[in-house]
Amino acid sequence: MNLVDTFSEFKAGKNIDRPTMVRVLEDVFRTLIRKKYGSDENFDVIVNTTKGDLELWRVREIVPDGEVTDDRSQVSISEALSIDEDYEIGEECYQQLQLKDFGRRAIMAARQTLISRIMELEKDEIYKRYMERITDIVLGEVHQILKREILILDDATGNELIIPRNELIKGDFFRKGDIVKGIIKRVEMKNNNPVVIVSRTAPEFLEKLLEQEVPEIEDGLITVRKIVRIPGERAKVAVESYDDRIDPVGACVGMKGSRIHGIVRELRNENIDIVNFTNNSSLFIQRALTPAKVSSINLNMENKHAAVYLEPDQVSLAIGKGGTNIKLASQLTGMEIDVFRNVQEIEIDDVDLDEFADEIESWVIDSFKSIGCDTARSVLALNKEEILRRTDLEEETVDEIIKILEAEFDD
Repeated sequence: MNLVDTFSEFKAGKNIDRPTMVRVLEDVFRTLIRKKYGSDENFDVIVNTTKGDLELWRVREIVPDGEVTDDRSQVSISEALSIDEDYEIGEECYQQLQLKDFGRRAIMAARQTLISRIMELEKDEIYKRYMERITDIVLGEVHQILKREILILDDATGNELIIPRNELIKGDFFRKGDIVKGIIKRVEMKNNNPVVIVSRTAPEFLEKLLEQEVPEIEDGLITVRKIVRIPGERAKVAVESYDDRIDPVGACVGMKGSRIHGIVRELRNENIDIVNFTNNSSLFIQRALTPAKVSSINLNMENKHAAVYLEPDQVSLAIGKGGTNIKLASQLTGMEIDVFRNVQEIEIDDVDLDEFADEIESWVIDSFKSIGCDTARSVLALNKEEILRRTDLEEETVDEIIKILEAEFDD
């Protein structure tokens, strides 16, 4: 039974470096020696990784017959001559050991130890390799679909990776055998096993997709300053160019959207707004609120707050479906943004809030006026979450007000 063959068998494809391989083999065989002889101090373990063989030598000082005081470090001249007839007293006696001398049981135990050590090394290697690839894009084939996660096999290494359900984009649907793309988000050790977590919802995934599609980003001519996402719905990307001749937004979008279309498809038709980064806070907020057109902005930099005024037809665009646009604009700019509509004249089919004084209490009307809503339609232009955030009104009150105002136009 050849332990070195066992090692070679397990080392294949594991990317274990040669010094580590030698160290493991030495450790295993020195353990074998200690169990048989009580110490490994006078033994040499020589590993030849090129040939794939190994030699064990026992080294002892030759002393006259009858003067052996420590049989671990000394050997009598008569015993030394039985090993090699040319030995003399005072020399070192080198005696080669054979694996079979250790006994079958000891060899089996050593083999199990060797297998265990190699598996530990492999786990360490997998952990280290993937830690170095954090935020890198990975391609994998769907191997198993579980209730809380999807298991994929890394195309490059064959290792099993995990995509938790909360790291999947809304609308993602995969079958066994499908190819999935994501980024390596983190690597954990669970029960002494490396667990590689892959994400499709992280902002870094969108950044890496842009890097793949836009050579100017990879070359460093364009920098992605910040990305915010509601995965599968909308994303906003702030980009900046260090070359005045390059339009960063145009470069990212590509001719007729050629560069961005593939990314949008990969992200389940996620709406991606790419805007020019600027240190001018007012201008940056205007760009962040795209596609809405802003009339004016009042900034309070101390409180990181911006009051944005828009024409009535732009308010819903600024807020976005379910408040997504204004939420992402706030995250992108680092400012709390409140939108107000410019009310210079009431629309023909609109009604002043004061007209509802018999149905709505005056302090409630005042609450709406304090956030720039003077008419029924200006209130209905905001969603319930936005109203609750900007006023001190209770949810039940807001529901009632919305019902009253909607009934006015239903009539």
